This record gives sequence, structure tokens and C-alpha cells, in this order.
Amino acid sequence: MTAEIVTGSTDTHLVPLDRCQGDTVKQLIHKQVLQPFLGLQIAARKAGFDLKICSAYRSFDRQLLIWNGKASGMRPVMGPFGKPINIQGLSPWQKIQAILRWSALPGASRHHWGTDFDIYDAKAMPEDYQIQLTPEEVQGDGLFAPMHNWLDGYLDSGESDFYRPYEFDKGGIAPERWHLSYRSLANQYAEMLSSELLATRLKHSDLILLDVVLEHLDEILQRYIIVD
Repeated sequence: MTAEIVTGSTDTHLVPLDRCQGDTVKQLIHKQVLQPFLGLQIAARKAGFDLKICSAYRSFDRQLLIWNGKASGMRPVMGPFGKPINIQGLSPWQKIQAILRWSALPGASRHHWGTDFDIYDAKAMPEDYQIQLTPEEVQGDGLFAPMHNWLDGYLDSGESDFYRPYEFDKGGIAPERWHLSYRSLANQYAEMLSSELLATRLKHSDLILLDVVLEHLDEILQRYIIVD
């Protein structure tokens, strides 16, 4: 385990998932998580679902593009209910908090580790449907709600080490029912995260709002990064 893995600065710990028909992006996953994930897919298939990953590993640079796109107004920033909001009138710290509600700080995303990924039920998708990763998709009458309802029981049974780190709203990151994490390995990477490690990595980037992020880094770590 290295600082480069924790901050998304390397992909040497990853292996590719086999790309299935209709997949447009090759997903990378931690080599130690591959077999447990394949087991999860088999369990879901037996229950009538086609559990797939729509977003697994994201590098520091990829997360930086997402962050800077939102901070600059080129990408939408979601509000409390998953709807786009206008952040241009907010203070720099308010902008940062709005972005962090739905998007991780580069260097601090759990997607860097290959232990975490966003899932969907490919069997439930109409042709040409674009995945949104919104609460409406995964609860109530949502398209992917049946799979997640099944997954509730499967995760609670203790048959798997996967869990939802953002299942509940703790005042930081918005609940993300679609986000799964391989607990035992992810926890080891989470323990390596520190303000000092993040500051060192961020200072060598062109992160928008960097000075304000560094000023509030301890609070960001506690509210938006440490989830257990």
C-alpha cells in the first residue's frame, strides 16, 4: 500500500474486468477485489439481476477534471435533492461544499483505490438509456430499485464483505445507494489518508480553489472523506 495508490496516482494495483457486449468503457478494479466482485455478480444473476459497474477506478487526473469542470461552471453541480444548482453566487468555501456533496476531492476519492465502484442493473435498462446515478433510479419505483432492494438483504446476510459507505446522510456526502465498497481492503486505504498526504498531492496540481481547500482540509477530511 502506497501513497500513490491512496491518492489515485498509479494504476499498478488494478486489473481489467472483461468487457461485455454493450460496454463502452473498460473498467479497472483492484486485483484483490476481482474475485469477490465476480462472486457478487453470480449471486445477483441467480436472483434475476445483471449487476454491472458503470464507474470503478478513477485516477487523480480524472477526478481533477471532474472537480475543475464543476468549480469552473463547465459541469453541473448537484444540490441537496440531486438537481443542478447555480454555484456562481456562492463564496469559495460554499462552492467547495456544494461540489463535495456529490463529488470527491481529487486525491481523496475512494474510486482511486479500485475497491469502490458504482453499480447498476443492465437487465433493467431500456435500449439507449443513459445512467444518471440519481436517487430516483435506485429507490421507490426507480429502474434499479429492485436490484438494490435485493442487495439490501444480501449485504445484511454477511455473505459478502461489500457494503455501502454512503448509505446514510451524515451531513457530508449525499447518500449514494449505488456506491459499493470492499470493506476490509478499503478500510486499510482509508486509514492511510491524512491532511498532510492530501496537501502534498494537491499542491502539485492545478486544482481550482486550491488555497481555500487547503485552508479547510482538516474539516473536509472529517466531513467528506472519513465515512466510518
